[in-house]
Amino acid sequence: MSEKKKDLSITIVAYHNYDDILVAVSTLEQYTSKKLDKIVYIVDNGEDCQGTPQQKAFVEKLGEYPDVKYCFTGENVGFGKGHNYVMESLNSKYHAVVNPDIIFVEDAFTAIIDYMDKDDSVGMCIPHIVDEAGNMQKVYRREITVLDLFLRKIKGNIFQSRKNYHTMQDMDYTKCFNVPFGQGSFLVIRTELFKKLNGFDDRFFMYMEDADLCKRVNSISKLMYYPGAKVIHKWEKGSHKNKALMKIHFESMRMYFKKWGIKWF
Repeated sequence: MSEKKKDLSITIVAYHNYDDILVAVSTLEQYTSKKLDKIVYIVDNGEDCQGTPQQKAFVEKLGEYPDVKYCFTGENVGFGKGHNYVMESLNSKYHAVVNPDIIFVEDAFTAIIDYMDKDDSVGMCIPHIVDEAGNMQKVYRREITVLDLFLRKIKGNIFQSRKNYHTMQDMDYTKCFNVPFGQGSFLVIRTELFKKLNGFDDRFFMYMEDADLCKRVNSISKLMYYPGAKVIHKWEKGSHKNKALMKIHFESMRMYFKKWGIKWF
């Protein structure tokens, strides 16, 4: 007898950020309706964490939640491959990709699923994402171009009108609209579609895998912004501060344009 399909599966990829994840999980459990049949996979990429007191305490704490399953990869396989790690186990109607630094303040999942249930043309959804002060984050973007990636590295108000255009500042955020590229900090996708697309392209170790997934979703379905659900994202922008991460970011950009063709502006 086949196992009953769950309403929702969720993956959170861990890498030395146990405190953030415990906040994400505790607020997720606090605000998500108990009527929603879900499973939360914590995929731990911290290859040097096994057996440490921190890991043991983390796993013990996760054990307080019956619908949370801890998975240890044994190595840092990257962001996309980490989310793909449980692909074969997924038996749900919807699947959510959630960053470790997400904080729930309401029942975002039930609202998103209700919205997607009413519109079969929506393959993936991104909610209203704000920072800890309540300011909307610029995580909704038009098609990636070389110019826009370059301008993201320039601080200040130089070329601000172009930056605003790329981050869709002209849109009405009280209404739903199609998003060419939604940041991968919080995405809800139909599990059948996620599997059809083979999840993330795990040739991207980190960065741009979300842009690639969004492009593939929009080629056969729609990624929609939905204003009726809100989450907080702390968003530390690691590649802006770390040279090693910046190198990975540039390599991912190269791979993205090689795959999809260069669009200069």
